[in-house]
Amino acid sequence: MIVLIVADRGEIMFRGTTIIAVKKGNRVAIAGDGQVTFGDKTIMKHTAKKVRKLYNNTVVVGFAGSVADAMTLSEKLEEKLEQFSGNLKRAAVELAMEWRNDKILKKLEAMLIAGNKDILLVISGNGEVIEPEDGIVAIGSGGSYAFAAGKALLKHSDLSIEEIVKESLLIASSICVYTNSNISIEVI
Repeated sequence: MIVLIVADRGEIMFRGTTIIAVKKGNRVAIAGDGQVTFGDKTIMKHTAKKVRKLYNNTVVVGFAGSVADAMTLSEKLEEKLEQFSGNLKRAAVELAMEWRNDKILKKLEAMLIAGNKDILLVISGNGEVIEPEDGIVAIGSGGSYAFAAGKALLKHSDLSIEEIVKESLLIASSICVYTNSNISIEVI
């Protein structure tokens, strides 16, 4: 379902993904590619789903990180959303604090993007909760490519946010070997 996976400490692990999100007005579109790569040379899966909706379909998230870590963080974010009545900013800050300070959680290797009608955020295990200034953010191995494409499309086209995230991932997939063109998109 959710996958980015990072090589760490010389161990061979799954690796590679690209997630991009665009917020315009009270709408958010988030997209992820479907490739799961093992090591540097083997594609294990083409159709992984790395984006999903949470909290009664009012929050959309995308993950870059190991599958187990991403699932754990997804569940933790949903718990925090329940605890704070859907307040995404508060839930994200509380998740980041817990993630950073908990002995078990701080070992998780992942990042996530979360958005709703009010806000778009990047949440990391370093305790960072960042709201992008331009309403666009991307993470993962192809994130820089998708981000650059998305910024240009957002500024210089009349494409919808769904079209922007899709085209940005298609561009990233043509450059990044860890990104494919099997794209999942969720919109709120």
